[in-house]
Amino acid sequence: MKITCGTDIIEISRIKKIIDDDDKDFLNRIFTEEEIKYCESKKQAKYQHYAVRFSAKEAIFKAISNNLENKFDISWKDAEILNDKNGRPSINFIDTKIDKLENIEISMSHCKEYAVANVVAVWKD
Repeated sequence: MKITCGTDIIEISRIKKIIDDDDKDFLNRIFTEEEIKYCESKKQAKYQHYAVRFSAKEAIFKAISNNLENKFDISWKDAEILNDKNGRPSINFIDTKIDKLENIEISMSHCKEYAVANVVAVWKD
C-alpha cells in the first residue's frame, strides 16, 4: 500500500474575479453541471464554494498525478466534488479510471478570504 496526499489553498477573491470577468467560460471549463448547480444555490457565498472546489481539484491532481501514466489523461471536469446528504464532500471520477487507486478522501474548508482542500489517496501495491 502506498499513500499520497495533495493540499491546496486559494484566495477566494481570485476565483471571484475570474468568474466575474470571464462570464461562464471559466465555470464551464472547470466545473461539472452538478457542481455549478450546488455553488449557485449558495447565493452570496457561491464564490467560497467555487473556490474550495477549485482548490480541491488542485489537491486531487497533486495527490494522484505521480501515479498517472499520462498526466494529461485527467481533466478538470473528470473529478467532481459533491456533498452527501450529511454535507460530507466526496470525489466522483467521471469517465476516468485510475489504475491502482484503492481509496481517496477529501477534506475542504473555507472562510471569508481563503479556501483550502486536502486529499489523501491510497494505492494498491
